[in-house]
Amino acid sequence: MEKIKVAAQARQKAGVRGELSKLRATKQIPAVVYGAGKEPVSISIAEKDLIAVQKAGGNVIVEITLPTGTEQAIIKEVQYHVVKDTPIHIDFQRVSMDHAIETVVPVVLTGECAFAKANSAIVDHVLREVTIKCLPADIPHHIEVDVTNVTIEKHVSVADIKAPKGVTILGEGDRTVVHVLMPKDEASAAAAAPAADAAAQPELSATKGKKEEGEAKK
Repeated sequence: MEKIKVAAQARQKAGVRGELSKLRATKQIPAVVYGAGKEPVSISIAEKDLIAVQKAGGNVIVEITLPTGTEQAIIKEVQYHVVKDTPIHIDFQRVSMDHAIETVVPVVLTGECAFAKANSAIVDHVLREVTIKCLPADIPHHIEVDVTNVTIEKHVSVADIKAPKGVTILGEGDRTVVHVLMPKDEASAAAAAPAADAAAQPELSATKGKKEEGEAKK
């Protein structure tokens, strides 16, 4: 797993009203480093450094340099402004390079589904990410699933995924990752909703008509 070094500043006035806005105005992002049985540390890093980490891919190891020492961590969450969509806070989780951790990685489909191509079918990617457990250095950017041999009778479940060396995939083994949908399956599903609405409509109309008729007699 790739490691990126980031220089950070300790936040001495964490929680003080207005301090966070001042930081963000200078392109610094408030953050916290927590976990591994240690006290949380409030820090800030440059926005450009966050961009560099994100470009390196998910779950990259971040070596955070502080005046008091160095922290090894991964990004657990980045919070964004609801309107501006700019980063406003980062959660870093400490990691120990010799202790396995659980994290989530995306599932990427590879290959070309011959059955789907021959039958004008649709490859339905159901499960987009999986939870794994491994040493921090073994965390993959993603997990690949080959769809070449997927057919209408043969789908790929979590138990079918070939994990990289040193990686254990967690979760329900029978959970579907990818399968094939025939065009008629989608058409049937799409037609079901309007049909249900149409079936309900006469009953509503009849009820309304009886109510109006009763009111007319009055």
